Amino acid sequence: MGIADRLGFRAKAADPTSRVVAQFAPPVMDAPYGGLFNQNSYGGYAAYANAIDRQSAMSVPSVARCRNLICQTIAAIPLEMYSDKTGEELSNLVWVNQPDKRQPRSVTLAWTVDSLLMYGVAYWRVTEVYQDDNRPARFEWVQNDRVTTKLNATGTEVEYYMYMNEKLPMDGVGSLVTFQALDQGILLRSARTIGSAIDVEKAAAVASQTPMPSGVIRNTGADLPDAQIQGILANWKTARQNRSTAYLTSTLEYQATAFSPKDMMMNEAVQYMATQMARVCNVPAWMIDAEVFRGMTYQNVLDGRKEFVAYSLQPFITAIETRLSMEDLTPRGTRVSFAVDETFLRADAMARLNVVEKMLNLGLITVDQAMEMEDLTPNGDNNESAIQ
Repeated sequence: MGIADRLGFRAKAADPTSRVVAQFAPPVMDAPYGGLFNQNSYGGYAAYANAIDRQSAMSVPSVARCRNLICQTIAAIPLEMYSDKTGEELSNLVWVNQPDKRQPRSVTLAWTVDSLLMYGVAYWRVTEVYQDDNRPARFEWVQNDRVTTKLNATGTEVEYYMYMNEKLPMDGVGSLVTFQALDQGILLRSARTIGSAIDVEKAAAVASQTPMPSGVIRNTGADLPDAQIQGILANWKTARQNRSTAYLTSTLEYQATAFSPKDMMMNEAVQYMATQMARVCNVPAWMIDAEVFRGMTYQNVLDGRKEFVAYSLQPFITAIETRLSMEDLTPRGTRVSFAVDETFLRADAMARLNVVEKMLNLGLITVDQAMEMEDLTPNGDNNESAIQ
């Protein structure tokens, strides 16, 4: 019995004449250039095996802040379906509004973007399919470290995927839909920089946990056995946590050997690494309070959001939109897009009304169309008086 059967996923019967393969095995795009593929286990969508651990990376406040800004902002933007030919907005398929029937769309999208940011690839597993054409009808987000790949002999294409070391089908219920990011993901691409940030955070934590600067207790008398030495050190630490004043016998002398956090420029190091993390995640430094070298310039809210969308969000928006618009998921001639302009980049009410007024004066739209643009209920028949 396969894993799909054990999880209770049963494929519905589909007409073989209208069958649509529900997965395109993508080529491997994350192999390092200039080196042997798979050397030291790098590349091939399993690169995260040697990358920085995600939980360790998220322990750095600046990484967590960048991640939340990107993931939570995109997750709050609705998805809409449009006609490629006319640009008309169409009724959404059920899964566009709610990919996983167990949770809201925003949750699924937030963790999908998280996977793209961290690992460079995200996975949705098909849990239901439409009976008429075998296209996926529902999904569930799958954690990256539970998925492995079987590559071809040259390591350039994926032959099949495995979930918890069990082979998955390449179409229908139980198959994986993959989202490829536009780079390798920060856990591999910026492993050294994130590792440095983790080290700085660890050093700051040690400094805050140590009641006094690290030092040496020098014994000028007879040598002591190891058990007694360990007891003296434990008692010293415990006593310093309770009181700052210490007492030593005539044969013991305390000599400080460490600098204070200020002397070690720890605050500056933390701030510098925050700036580096903003660069790693393509997030404006001012959004995570990490500006060090650039002075603040005037920028209104809408301009700041446009910059954030263009340089931080657009790579992930594009990766998700283009994958959801492929023919194995949506019918030909339709596309799925985030309603960015209508939500996150929506202008203030006065600016929108000025545009609507000019369009009305030019005869480009009707009053009902103008009201619809502002999410107002149209008046209907012009002969009927509006309710006051």
